[in-house]
Amino acid sequence: MKKPIVVIGFLGTQLDAGQGAGRWNKWRPTVSLAQHEDMVVARMELLYTLRHKALAEVVKADIATVSPETTVNLVPLDLEDPWDFGEVYTRLYDWARAYPFDTEREQYWTHITTGTHVAQICMFLLSESRVVPGVLAQTSPPKKQREGEAGKCTLIDLDLSRYDVIARRFDAEQRDAVAFLKSGIATRNARFNALIEEIERVAVRSRAPILLVGPTGAGKSFLARRMFELKQARHQMTGPFVEVNCATLRGDGAASTLFGHKKGSFTGAASDRPGLLRTANQGALFLDEIGELGPDEQAMLLKAIEEKRFFPVGADKEVESDFQLIAGTNRDLRSDVAEGRFREDLFARINLWTYDLPGLAQRPEDIEPNVDHLLAIHAAENHRVVRFNAEARAAYLRFAQSGEAIWSGNFRDLSASVTRLATLADGGRIPVALVEAEIARLRWLWKRGGPAAAVSGDVDLDALLGEERVASLDLFDRLQLEAVLRVCRQARSLSDAGRQLFQASREQRSVVNDADRLRKYLAKHGIEWSRIAEG
Repeated sequence: MKKPIVVIGFLGTQLDAGQGAGRWNKWRPTVSLAQHEDMVVARMELLYTLRHKALAEVVKADIATVSPETTVNLVPLDLEDPWDFGEVYTRLYDWARAYPFDTEREQYWTHITTGTHVAQICMFLLSESRVVPGVLAQTSPPKKQREGEAGKCTLIDLDLSRYDVIARRFDAEQRDAVAFLKSGIATRNARFNALIEEIERVAVRSRAPILLVGPTGAGKSFLARRMFELKQARHQMTGPFVEVNCATLRGDGAASTLFGHKKGSFTGAASDRPGLLRTANQGALFLDEIGELGPDEQAMLLKAIEEKRFFPVGADKEVESDFQLIAGTNRDLRSDVAEGRFREDLFARINLWTYDLPGLAQRPEDIEPNVDHLLAIHAAENHRVVRFNAEARAAYLRFAQSGEAIWSGNFRDLSASVTRLATLADGGRIPVALVEAEIARLRWLWKRGGPAAAVSGDVDLDALLGEERVASLDLFDRLQLEAVLRVCRQARSLSDAGRQLFQASREQRSVVNDADRLRKYLAKHGIEWSRIAEG
């Protein structure tokens, strides 16, 4: 059964006006709603200002003439200035909140043809926010006016998901934004793609702090800048992108660099300095390696994030800066909090949106599109197109996607490798011989500096577990534990070690917590991470 129609609208002080019999030869929007033969308005809530009560009574009587089935309730609004947005919205909001809407039994149309432009905007906003449930009704006059002609009534549903064309436009816009964040690289790793899609939604909808976690070279700085550029393109930021590596901030200069200082506040402070937080006003501040900040800077940063104001060094008056914080780290800040190296309250504040960017070794399927992207960049910068021979390409990808390629420097290693190949290629072709030489170079690089070098290190299980417990271990368990400990000793954190040790199986898990898996494995042997880190 079709639900009864209830129309909510303003009295049109000009469009609905008219005296004498001649008013029926004029199109009046409010009256026209009751003149459609194919629809019956069960009830009309007619809003009017007090000085137009007489006109409201005329319109109510005329509706009763053309549609006796329609009940008209006159709703007076005590408005001092119908063009004052704040006043009009407040009055309408209060009325709507008190109105007994019953969407199970009635359907509601918000008439937006009449009323001041301010009233129409307010009615639209209340309908969009579902304070007034239902659809918008837009009326228009007939092409040729004759008595009794109702004109046209168009319904607009603000649920955009109902409009296929609009939905497709939104989907296309989101796909473009995701592609922008990935620089147009057709990445194939499902976990990474899902992560970037969520980051896109957060980047355009939120100004809350974002924390990017991942190994060095995983692309944290690059992604932070792309997020800023995306917000800038949407006119959500007018300030600059300011980037600083917190590992480079040391001593008294750390607070001065970030928060600025007053002239004469310390030796060498010859003039005022604004500081990076003030420079980033109305923009984005990317603090890479935020875990390296000292305790004083952490406390000052927390205040700046929460209150948008802080004291420069040596100042007795606060300054303001409204920026979005994007932080990066390759450390497990949870462990740092537990061990007292990082403030728990600051971590809680920046941990609303945390994203763990996988290293290149955890995204082997993405190596190929990234190689193509890097070659395209090289061609654009050097005006020289370089391509692989088919056999050479297969050989390079076979090695690059194998377990032997640890990519300890992640995308920095890959970028350097492709740059070497493209530079040395004669005639714009990369042959097998050049690929073989590059593979040998990468093996040498990782053997000297990467985690694989840990294999040659000795692990003293007797010192960790005691001779009696070691003697009780099978050879298999002892060798496995030694191999795990070697990786742990070379890793930057518990999470970093977990990512290396579980690099294959983690892709098949719906919930990834490498640090917890490794912690439980070590606990089975009575070993705590802190003892490994100290050793």
